[in-house]
Amino acid sequence: MTLTPTASDRFTFGLWTVGWTGNDPFGVATRSPLDPVEAVHQLSGIGAYGITFHDNDLIPFDASAQERKTILTDFGKALDATGLKVPMVTTNLFSHPVFKDGGFTSNDRSIRRYALRKVLANIDLAAELGAETFVMWGGREGAEYDGSKDFAAALDRMKEGVDTAAAYIKDKGYGLRLALEPKPNEPRGDIFLPTVGHALAFIAELEHGDIVGVNPETGHEQMAGLNFNHGIAQALWAGKLFHIDLNGQKSIKYDQDLVFGHGDLTSAFFTVDLLENGFPNGGPKYDGPRHFDYKPSRTDGYDGVWESAKANMSMYLLLKERALAFRADAEVQEALKVSGVIELGEPTLAAGETTADLLADTSAFEDFDANAAGERSFAFVRLNQLAMEHLLGARG
Repeated sequence: MTLTPTASDRFTFGLWTVGWTGNDPFGVATRSPLDPVEAVHQLSGIGAYGITFHDNDLIPFDASAQERKTILTDFGKALDATGLKVPMVTTNLFSHPVFKDGGFTSNDRSIRRYALRKVLANIDLAAELGAETFVMWGGREGAEYDGSKDFAAALDRMKEGVDTAAAYIKDKGYGLRLALEPKPNEPRGDIFLPTVGHALAFIAELEHGDIVGVNPETGHEQMAGLNFNHGIAQALWAGKLFHIDLNGQKSIKYDQDLVFGHGDLTSAFFTVDLLENGFPNGGPKYDGPRHFDYKPSRTDGYDGVWESAKANMSMYLLLKERALAFRADAEVQEALKVSGVIELGEPTLAAGETTADLLADTSAFEDFDANAAGERSFAFVRLNQLAMEHLLGARG
């Protein structure tokens, strides 16, 4: 069964995803370039909500002022004709050779200044198009050789760049938030702020961190051998999940960018469960776009490109249907209680209880029977089996 997406699902795609021509480090393009206007019409026709882009996905790096104006006019007309939104915009600081040592953290000060100006110009464009989020992926902010960087200075420069961009947004009165996109490696050997945890710690040091969050990507966390759902859960808990990139990844490999759900299916199920249902004990919920940052297989033509775009949305909707049924299942709700998942939502200290009160409570330690408590079965396998049965459609 394939479910039909609508704009209310808020599915979005990067122009660099459906527009990827199939070139890789070992082979040239297998598809011709895609006209951005066609991308808008095609995505609208299959039920997408929006399209996103790096500046140079839409406007060539060396475009003249007149060429830029023409491209934006044609793109705007396509958006108006289809109703497709642009919820997120970002800047390419990784393709051109000038950024081979990074943008914000290049050892060359003149390049850092150029990169910052490029970002500020595209913040203006994002605001003009009504975007809500400006993503920052530091794909070249890193190193292959530890002696090539003063790491403290690099983090200072990264902080300077992000804070400057955030301050500019505030000064202009734009309704934008910045979202850092962590990735451990590729294309650099090691990229600064490689995981959600690193990014959250960095944000805490910013002057304007109140409008800076994260844009985690499925494959990026899994490339580092980490649990993607733990990462997005912590970002959500911290109020910093500003945007999300969904795709498929099969363990610790290069960045595969498969269709969402075509990698670790169990992880994808629990991702959708969290995004759609929230935490079992309540708390913050994600209300942003469901953005697909994947690459159509280079083995396919454009027929396969649009089939793969539909596959992302279909996989999400199928998993959503199963995740909603999972949470609505009375047996699952009982299993959550038996496993202590609901109990975990109860504060360890009672309302108004002090440390002194805890120390005076002999039942908490002196009279506590650790051996008896150690015999408790949390029945996690049973709970997970229920999830798998719902994932496989074996339960109603």
